[in-house]
Parts: sequence; structure tokens; C-alpha cells
Amino acid sequence: MTKITTGASVSLDGFIVGPDETGFEHLFQWYGNGDVHIETTSENVPINVTEASAGVMRDLIAETGCFVVGRHLFDITNGWGGVHTLGIPYVVVTHSVPDGWERESEHHEFVTTGFDDAIAAAKRRAGDKDVGLNAGTIAAQGLAAGIVDEVQLDLVPVVLGAGTPFFSGLTGAPYVLEGPIRSVQGDRVTHLRYRVVRR
Repeated sequence: MTKITTGASVSLDGFIVGPDETGFEHLFQWYGNGDVHIETTSENVPINVTEASAGVMRDLIAETGCFVVGRHLFDITNGWGGVHTLGIPYVVVTHSVPDGWERESEHHEFVTTGFDDAIAAAKRRAGDKDVGLNAGTIAAQGLAAGIVDEVQLDLVPVVLGAGTPFFSGLTGAPYVLEGPIRSVQGDRVTHLRYRVVRR
């Protein structure tokens, strides 16, 4: 059965990126802290992690059938060149299809009719696998809508002070979670998974 999950590398004070798109060198340092290579679609994004972190990443890749991302992430990554770094299809929630891009391909889909339609499109693409919501406003919308089943934190020992929160613009708090139902210690990262308690 398809689960809706959300996850990201996050600072101790809850930010997935610092002010003005800063802090990535800290949030993703663990991507280069080991000797286990994770295959990606981009030579510019090498991932070499510890065996512990590799297990977490292998599970993510095996279990996730589609990501749902916002237009901002799509723009700053230039759509990962058309194919997500992990090779997983993605749906973009946006007001309009960007110039030079097809509305839909094997690897991506732009949904301009709202969050609910984007989730439906991602579920179709995911099949029996999970749908992963990008942290930030997309994760916040999912949690507020009551559709998020699990939250994965890749908790990094850095305090950014400001930036974009994991659940940016969240309404309806508090939300209660169970767990952690999984805890894995990597090198300068702790992978924590929680189950969302249904209201």
C-alpha cells in the first residue's frame, strides 16, 4: 500500500536551507563522509556515504515511486537536468509549465491545478511504491491535509539560525508523531523516522 512520506536533511534548529540558499555544505556534508558510493544520474552530485547511511538511502530509492516538489526547488536545480538525481520520477506543483519544458515526460510532470491533483498524479506514477513530499511548503501542505504517514529527518549537527523550516508555513499545529520507529547513526547525520498519529 502506498505511503505518503516526507524527508530531508535538516539542521538542529529545524531548517532545510539557510538564508539566501546557504548552508548546503553543512546539511549535505554527510553525502561525502563515507566510502559507499550511491549511484546517481548526475556526475556533479557524487554521493559517498557510510554503510549505515547507505542502507537508509537504498531503502529510500527502493521504496519511493515518485517525489512531489515545489516550483522553487525545481527552479534552483533546473529540474535536475530532466531526471532526478536519484532517478525517481517527480511531480512539480506550479502555476505554469516553465518555458522549454514539456508538461509531462517519463521522468517528470507539471501539475498546474493544485496540490491535491499533484498528489493524485504522483500516486499514479508511484504505483505500489511510496510518494515522497519535498520538505518545506509541500510537506506542510501534506501534513495539514492529513495525508502524511511518515516523516524522515536526516538530522545534521549544525545550527543555521534562520532559513526555510522543514514544515514551512504549517497550519493546524500541533501534530503528534510516534517514534522514532527507526534510528540510524551515520557520520555527522542521524537518520530518524517517525510515524504521524492520525487525528
